[in-house]
Order: sequence, then C-alpha cells, then structure tokens
Amino acid sequence: MNMDTGKTGIVLEGGGMRGMYTCGILDVLMENHIYLDGMVGVSAGIAFGCNYKSGQAGRALRYNVRFARDHRYSGLWSLLKTGNYYNAWFAYHLVPKHYDVFDYNAFEESPMECYAVCFDVNTGSSVYQRLDRVNDDFFEWIRASASMPVVAQPVEVGGRKLLDGGLADSIPLEFMMNKGFNRNVVILTREDGYRKTSEHGMWLIKPLLRKYPKVIEALQHRPALYNKQVQLVHEQERKGAAFVFRPSKPLNVSRTTHDAKEMNRVYQQGREEALQRLDELKKFLADPEESPTTGQSHEQP
Repeated sequence: MNMDTGKTGIVLEGGGMRGMYTCGILDVLMENHIYLDGMVGVSAGIAFGCNYKSGQAGRALRYNVRFARDHRYSGLWSLLKTGNYYNAWFAYHLVPKHYDVFDYNAFEESPMECYAVCFDVNTGSSVYQRLDRVNDDFFEWIRASASMPVVAQPVEVGGRKLLDGGLADSIPLEFMMNKGFNRNVVILTREDGYRKTSEHGMWLIKPLLRKYPKVIEALQHRPALYNKQVQLVHEQERKGAAFVFRPSKPLNVSRTTHDAKEMNRVYQQGREEALQRLDELKKFLADPEESPTTGQSHEQP
C-alpha cells in the first residue's frame, strides 16, 4: 500500500435504485465544484457515478425518471425477450448516445481516476477495470458491473464473462487504499447498523445458476464478506481516514422500482443529507489532520 501519494478517493456502493441516494449526494458535490482524485463504483455505483467524472449533475435521475416505465429500457418484457431486466442495447448504448447524451469529452478530459468493479463468473474473482476512454467497451464494462445474477446474462468484455461486482466486493474501500487513496469519501446505500444475512431464495437461485458454480459460491459467502467490508469502513471512519455518507434512515425502495416518485424521494434524501454535512465534508477534505495523509480535491467546470 502506498502511504505517500496523498490522493483522495470516493467509493460508491451499489444497490439498484438505492443508488438514487448516491446521485443526490454526487449532484451536491458537483454543484459545489468538489471533485476528488479517484473514484471506484460497484453496480449502480458506477452506472450512476460515471456522471460525476463527466460533471453531469442531474443526468442519472433524469434518464431513470424519463424511462422508468418504458419497456424498451427495463422490465419483465426486456427480461423475457433478451434475458436482461435492463435492456443491454437500449439502456447502455442508445440512452447515453442518443436520448440523454453522456459527455464523452468531459469524462476523458477529467483527471479523475475511475474504476468499475465486476465479477468474473469463471474464476470467481473481482475485476477492477480502469475507465479512461468512452467507447462501446466502456459501456459494456459498466453494464457488466451492474448485471445482477438471474435477471441478467453474463457480459463478455475484455476477454472475460462478467456479472455484478457486488458479488465479491460491494464496498471496494480496500481496493482504493491499495491504490494509494488513503483518504476516502464512502457513499453507502444502507443505513448505519445494517448487516447482511444469508441470501434469500438460494433454493431457487442454485438451479438457475447451475452453469456458474462460482457465482453460487460468491452468493453464499457474500453476507460475511459484506459485513467485513462494513467493518473496515467503520475502522477507517474512526481513524479519520474516511468520510462516510450513509442513509439516516432505511431507503425502503426496490432495487428495480419503476416509480418516479420513489426515485425522487430517495434522491432528495441524498441531497438533503449531503447539504447538511457539506461543511463537515469540506473540512475533512481541507484538513490534513483528519487523516494520515493530505488528499486534494480539484475543480471542474
């Protein structure tokens, strides 16, 4: 672990539409010109968080609300027709290229390091892909990170077959620390005190995933691993090396909700909690005594 770089990172947990909470926080950061040195996102964390690097406040909420009930975007129609609850082509290629355009240039020009976390279904290991260039593979890496078992097919990209990064690394704080990001802002989508218990419905999941025993194994080990990662977040927070956003109350929203009002509610909770703690966050980012090393934030237009 490099202890001399002084880089500050941001770690984004997934959670489907719980990620609207993350969007609210990230939009407040963007509106206040707070951009950190690096970012890692898992599942919805990177699917929505990539807009932080491109500086597009409001975009993630906007397109999710716009296409919330569009069968071309997501739902049972897409699942039955394509094997993916979120339509691979429409949601991950047509929307960012035509309907709500992703800012390729801003993303590529930003100095922020950006990583997506995926799960290799053949090896059972986490894959951390750095995202620098915006092309078809870029969107496929993001899709892979957000492809939940059973409701999505493995994504073939980079010579691998991949699924949701949360299978093995739901909160990749340790990854960022190993990359030299010794001060980190962590955005969780579960409230304080939440601990994961055994995965529900394993009796049904096992036959559906029989072709991918490493996925089944990861699901069985996931609760213990997740709880260990939560413990690391707490330890880093106590040391002053992590600034943690976590919902002040349970978000109580479905991972795949189509209800625009629910999306807005969760988004507004994120905004409000970010605004309440904005001065505290600025102090953390500015004060070298808050953590072992001095990180920096940089501004983008």
